[in-house]
Amino acid sequence: MQHPETAAPIRILTVDDHPVLREGVASMIQAEPDMELVAEAEGGAEAVRQFRLFNPDVTLMDLQMPGMSGLEAIQAIRSEFHDARIIVLTTYTGDVQVLQALKAGAAGYLLKSSLRTELLNAIRVVHLGRKHLPAAVANEIAQHFGAASLSEREMQVLKRVAAGNSNRQVAAQLSISEDTVKAHMKSILLKLDANDRTHAVTIALRRGIIDI
Repeated sequence: MQHPETAAPIRILTVDDHPVLREGVASMIQAEPDMELVAEAEGGAEAVRQFRLFNPDVTLMDLQMPGMSGLEAIQAIRSEFHDARIIVLTTYTGDVQVLQALKAGAAGYLLKSSLRTELLNAIRVVHLGRKHLPAAVANEIAQHFGAASLSEREMQVLKRVAAGNSNRQVAAQLSISEDTVKAHMKSILLKLDANDRTHAVTIALRRGIIDI
């Protein structure tokens, strides 16, 4: 059995479209003798290429990126490398987004606001084959466990409502009747336990059901 000081360092790939965040993560990793930053990427497609090249032990993956999203990159990497260990970095605590990432194969979920206090521990935990989920995120999942999910059509309606469209405009855009839009909105309010359209949009954005 190797001692920690002689063990090979944990090889890390960081994926984020913000250079300042990548630089911050790099400085934290460089200060740790048991870690090594082997590659960086600023988008999902580049992340897949870098993973193929370097086969890192742990990947830190942002979700919200232009082009191929972090979620799509996780799915692509995990379909090719089944043992890939990926930690999601995000500003969102939304339970829907968390569950999508975990379903795609993420082993950890980390809020960017807690990187300085939790990042290094999360990397070591996931490298050992365990899961890392902050308490705030776990609580968000538990709070909505068993809640009815929106249908694809309901999400299409809500995204257009979030963009400021009236029922009539949504109906025209989706080629459905205004009464059908109203029926979808009634179902959306019920499922999200929302008081009105604005409240429904706020809840959906917070939970990661939609993004704008």
